[in-house]
Amino acid sequence: MRDVLTGCRKLLGTAWRMDRRRTTASVVLMILGAVATPLLAAALGVMTEAVVNDRVRVAVVSGVAVAALAVVSLTFGHFAHVLYFELSDLAEIDFDRQLIALSNGTPGIAHHEQAGPADSLTVLQHESKRYRQGLEALLNGMGLALAMAVTAVLLARLNPLLLLLPVAALAPLYAGRLAERHVDAARTTAAKPTRLAQNLFRLSTASRFAGELRVFRLQKRMRRQHAELWARASGDLARAQVRASAIRTAGQLVFAAVYVIGVLLVLRAASGGGHGAGALILTLTLAAQVNQQVTTAVSLLQHLQRMAAAYRRMETVRAAADDAPAGAAQRPARPAALPERLREGIVLDHVDFHYPGSGTPALSDFSLDLPAGSVVAVVGENGAGKTTLVKLLCGLYRPTGGRVLVDGVGLDRLPAPQWRTRVAAGFQDFVRFELSVQQAVGVGDLPRLDDEEAVRAALARAGGNGFEAEVRDGLATPLGRSHADGAELSGGQWQKLALGRALMRPAPLLLVLDEPTAALDAQAEHALFERFADEARRVARHTGGITLLISHRFSTVRMADRIVVVRDGRVAEVGSHADLVRAGGQYADLFALQADAYR
Repeated sequence: MRDVLTGCRKLLGTAWRMDRRRTTASVVLMILGAVATPLLAAALGVMTEAVVNDRVRVAVVSGVAVAALAVVSLTFGHFAHVLYFELSDLAEIDFDRQLIALSNGTPGIAHHEQAGPADSLTVLQHESKRYRQGLEALLNGMGLALAMAVTAVLLARLNPLLLLLPVAALAPLYAGRLAERHVDAARTTAAKPTRLAQNLFRLSTASRFAGELRVFRLQKRMRRQHAELWARASGDLARAQVRASAIRTAGQLVFAAVYVIGVLLVLRAASGGGHGAGALILTLTLAAQVNQQVTTAVSLLQHLQRMAAAYRRMETVRAAADDAPAGAAQRPARPAALPERLREGIVLDHVDFHYPGSGTPALSDFSLDLPAGSVVAVVGENGAGKTTLVKLLCGLYRPTGGRVLVDGVGLDRLPAPQWRTRVAAGFQDFVRFELSVQQAVGVGDLPRLDDEEAVRAALARAGGNGFEAEVRDGLATPLGRSHADGAELSGGQWQKLALGRALMRPAPLLLVLDEPTAALDAQAEHALFERFADEARRVARHTGGITLLISHRFSTVRMADRIVVVRDGRVAEVGSHADLVRAGGQYADLFALQADAYR
């Protein structure tokens, strides 16, 4: 119950933050409308007694009161609905905003790669659409609580034993709470197959994958697997709903038994002359209202429990994002100033790293010196640890052992947001921003988002000199399917935009290019790497910045000052191209293999 109360407080706090006047008006109208219902029963009892005893004046006054209370009971809730309908839209947007911040607003990304938080995020994406129901349940619940209190007072005046009716309401309330626990657990169990099914749906409906799905004749398999996953998820939920329905029915039966006993007690008293006709009418009306109140309370509690579970999940994911050892989300205990210019460089000192939930280290006793102003190429087979190295240098993770030093200062002491302002990166799995060309490149340096010359210069450095001519409206061209008139680009064109975005920042301390030319042919890649070398020298002169290149093509990294060969999460070889070829190790073997392939 504590979770429900906490969820109610957060719901109300969000509504209050969104619009105080609408929140106040909604609460007042809902309470007045709800309390009017039991008062209507009391007025109806007085009117009935007055009519039976021929007390005309009392009957008229009480009749007017019945009419007024009926109007309040029937209309105030409707007016409140109009207000909180608008309010819930605002609050739902706020919930989505919190979810976005929770998912991608933290410095680290470890919570995306842990099963528990990932499942919670999947559930939360669905639960955000139920915010309106939660807010409606809260406002109705506030009015219902006061209405039940008024009803209890009126029942106690008739016969103290009738207070068993509200007490008996605890049975269906507790049963409803227990039932929602079963359903909530099923949502967690169904989160993984739901997430996989949604991924298959995205794969099956995205135009970029259409060709491969057809070539490999995967359509039927994808549909079958999608159906199996949804059947598994919906089956878990259906079984939980059946159990929940049985539990709720048992609770309602307990209340129904007490309800019947209470009504019989009043009828017995009335037949013995203990109560008049008005009291009998009042009792029957209140008993019917209590029955309705209990049914409503069970339904409202279900919605409130669901929203409370959503808030609890949100806190769980937030804790995972903040406290994960590899999350890089904590504020530095002893923050240090970010250097304007690198003097020494970046050193990885005996670094170990394990991905959350993995028993195999991605990096083990990894030591590497990246001198200031240098161009360093990192090569190695798939799974060797290259991308993990990039994530550590960008501050997306923290080492589970060892240190990363920037000019002798631990990277964990540099505030992540400040470090990110001096890092530029082109990732292997780059984002296809469906914005205008100007914005898709300009977001690489937000202060210059609207600077057309800066965007053109970045595109030129990325090998996209003629890009404006390739699209309909130049830099103003909208991109992707999100726009009705959006341009659909080739893989190479999207990659040029990603590279331009990585080269927007004029003075980075670290420029990371992780497989930046995977969509380009070898000749275009070689030409582009030569331009990268020029850009690296410019950055080195201005900031002592380091350029880190990740590539599988050995022929294109020979221009680097230093080449690092990574194998099984360790540094296997370090040296210039000529030194490594003479050494005759893994680099020389792989270089010879690739060279033979191009002969």
